[in-house]
Amino acid sequence: MVRTLLVRGLLLGLLAGFVAGGFAFFFGEPHVDRAIAVEEASAQAARPAHDDAGQPAHSHDDEEALVSRPGQKAGLFLATGLYGLAVGGVFALVFAGLRGRVGPRSDGGLALAAAGTAFVAVILVPFLKYPANPPAVGDPATINERTVLYLLMILVGLAAVAIAVATARRVTSGPWGRRSVAAVAFLIPVVAAWVLLPAVNEVPDGFPATLLWEFRLASLGTQLVFWTAFGVLFGWAGERAARAAVPAPAPSPS
Repeated sequence: MVRTLLVRGLLLGLLAGFVAGGFAFFFGEPHVDRAIAVEEASAQAARPAHDDAGQPAHSHDDEEALVSRPGQKAGLFLATGLYGLAVGGVFALVFAGLRGRVGPRSDGGLALAAAGTAFVAVILVPFLKYPANPPAVGDPATINERTVLYLLMILVGLAAVAIAVATARRVTSGPWGRRSVAAVAFLIPVVAAWVLLPAVNEVPDGFPATLLWEFRLASLGTQLVFWTAFGVLFGWAGERAARAAVPAPAPSPS
């Protein structure tokens, strides 16, 4: 059974990754192009017209990029597909552990609940503290620090989910009571991390605010599309497999 779920997760994760890649291509890449144009314009404005020898000044920006923009856009689907494979495999293993123990009893309901929870814990919680930034935003010297902080927020989100589930299982005051207690138990560590962890604000002066938020919304939308598509597909496949496993009723004797 675990092997079947793993194969299902890999294949459907790949498919959901391509769906998310399509969304990112049409709604995210135009903002990346605009951000690159802003970056190039800023570099051009800051560069002197001539060098010390009186010759026209050049910089690394004038050199051809290692990967062209068309190549980067094509590679977007490879990246989202590989992301879907990895996430799908991990999700399937977690799903196998949760099945019959936590959450809805049906495979479809459990898949949707698990996908929604994963989106909140792994994507939304860190995004609200450290949202994605387009090119030209962010100091290369702080990339390691920013990566560590982002991963730490992911761990906080996952830990908050575990705390919420464990707390809810101890409550016997009915569904609404369990959900309320679970929500509070989830929010306490998340809000504490939002308040205590350092903020990162490296947006340069003059960067278009509209472009910044459109890029961030497109980035979040790409993840929302992926997790929605994957949850629906995984749940549909689980329900379909469950119906196929139910034996047909024996014919009544004539």
